Amino acid sequence: MTAKAPATTALYDIPGPRARARHRLYGAGASLVILALLGWLVYLLVDTGQFEAAKWAPFQYKGIQELLLRGLGNTLKAFALAAVLSLLLGALLAVGRLSEHRALRWVSTLVVEFFRAMPVLVMIFFVFVALEVRPLPALVAGLTLYNGSVLAEVFRSGVNAVDRGQREAAYALGMRKTQVMTYVLAPQAARAMLPSIISQLVVALKDTSLGFLITYEEFLHAGKLIASNLDYDLPFIPVVMVISPIYIGMCMVLSWFAGWVARRQRRSPRTEAVDTAPVPPGPLLPGEAPPTADRP
Repeated sequence: MTAKAPATTALYDIPGPRARARHRLYGAGASLVILALLGWLVYLLVDTGQFEAAKWAPFQYKGIQELLLRGLGNTLKAFALAAVLSLLLGALLAVGRLSEHRALRWVSTLVVEFFRAMPVLVMIFFVFVALEVRPLPALVAGLTLYNGSVLAEVFRSGVNAVDRGQREAAYALGMRKTQVMTYVLAPQAARAMLPSIISQLVVALKDTSLGFLITYEEFLHAGKLIASNLDYDLPFIPVVMVISPIYIGMCMVLSWFAGWVARRQRRSPRTEAVDTAPVPPGPLLPGEAPPTADRP
């Protein structure tokens, strides 16, 4: 029997036996390179004494643990405030940019472009130093102005991406502009906007670490205090190895939450397909024969 030729798709030819063997070889080679890099990194850490008990000793003390937990709580507090205010500011600016009033649209555009172009750290320092605001409000204000401006563009692009016929059909039914935006455009744009919104919220979560520059006692500030402790031989690398996975874990939880929301939207009764009963045959026209069953 002859071997069956590999199937093809519209995008590419499915690889044959030789191509699959080459791909396995490339994968094995790449895996070996990654393992070699990881081994070299572990060797450097061991060689420089980063796994010595003295450098990991601080984490077993209750005071150090409370310091880290307090810093983590402050980070989550700043992120929660900045996330809520950024979403509200982004929605407000997006409505302004989509407004039919030219003056309001120009003002909203100017605000969005200005704060998008300003570095986050500059805004945080300006609010903290020039306006003499406390560290937490200064950090939240800087994050809100920047991320809110970016989210405004995300919202505007999402609404404009909805098919124009949806808007025209809603107006044809007699709906007002507010109703069209609330009940027609925004729900359809939400699915397309969700990945970009979550990505920007992840950026806001990571940018809360800038708070340590204005003496806000967040998670990174707590790690900096531990890493600069001479009594434990400056445990900088151990602190990074403890703090980094927690930051990564928080970002992964945020991404998982976005996926959960998207799955719930797909299972929502408003978006699920509804089975309908078959339509019975209508009345016969004069001279028309009744329908008959198909013969086998």
